Amino acid sequence: MAIVDAREMLLEATAGHYAVGAFNITNIIQMEAVVEAAVEKRAPLIVQTSVTPSKFLGRHVLVAVYRALAESAPIPICLHLDHCTDVDYCCRCADSGYTNIMIDASKAPYEENIRQTRQVCEYVHALDGISVEGELGTVSGVEDQVRVAEDEAALCNPDQAVDFVERTGIDLLAPAIGTAHGVYKTANPKVDFERLSRINRILNGNGPRVPLVVHGGTGLPPDTVRKLVALGGSKFNVSTNLKHILIDTTFQYISAHRDQYNPGKLDAAVKDAIRAGVAGWIDLLGSAGKAA
Repeated sequence: MAIVDAREMLLEATAGHYAVGAFNITNIIQMEAVVEAAVEKRAPLIVQTSVTPSKFLGRHVLVAVYRALAESAPIPICLHLDHCTDVDYCCRCADSGYTNIMIDASKAPYEENIRQTRQVCEYVHALDGISVEGELGTVSGVEDQVRVAEDEAALCNPDQAVDFVERTGIDLLAPAIGTAHGVYKTANPKVDFERLSRINRILNGNGPRVPLVVHGGTGLPPDTVRKLVALGGSKFNVSTNLKHILIDTTFQYISAHRDQYNPGKLDAAVKDAIRAGVAGWIDLLGSAGKAA
C-alpha cells in the first residue's frame, strides 16, 4: 500500500472532492517530518523534491530514504520530481525509483511542450508504476531552477487541455490559473477559479480521468485553498512554506539556545515544526483520514 504512483490516489481525491498534499522537501529531516504528519493524520501523501535537492543529496539517496520510510508506513506515499525541465533527468529519476515525474516544458512553444512531455511519458510509462505530470500555461514566480516573471506567465487555455492530455499521454495536468510560486505580494491573489472549474468539467465532467494540480499553495488564504479543492484541484503543492518553517525554526532555536551545540535538539525542533505545519495543511485540504 505504501509505495505508489500519484495517479490512483489522485483519482480517488478527485472523486472524493479533497486534495492530497504534495510537500517539497530539501533534506531528510523534512522528509521524515512530512511522512510522520501524514501517518498521524491517516492521509495519502506526495513527497516532492525539486531538481536541485535531488542532485545535491543524490537521487538514489532520496529514493532509498523514501522507500525505507514508505515501506513501513500504513498510508500510500508517492515520491515526486517537481518542475524538471530536462527530459533526460526526468528519465534518470524514473530509473532511480521516483514514482511520479513532472516534466515542465511549459515555457516552450505549445508543440514543443507536447513533444517533450510525450517523450517523458513514453519512457516513464514503459517502466510501469510511475505516473507523469505535465504543465500547460506557465506559473509565475521561482521554483528551484524555474523562474517565470509575472508578465511572462500565461494562463492555461481550457480549449487546449484535452488535446494536450491526449497527445502527450500525461496522467496529471498542472494548469496555470493565476497561482504563483514563492510568497504572494498581495493578500488577495488573482486566481482564475472559473478557468480551473472549466478545465475540470472538460476533463473530469464524466468521471475522474485526469487529476488537476494546483501549484503555488504557500500564502493563499484558507478560503481560496478550499475553493480550489472544491473546483477540482486534487494535488496541492506546498514548497515555500516548508522552507520558511525550516529556516525560521532554525534561527529561533539557535537564538534561544546560543550556548548549546547539540544538533540533535535542533533537528528535533525543526522536525516538530514541519510536522505541525504539514498537519495543518492536511486538515485544510480535507485529506485527513482518507488513507484509513
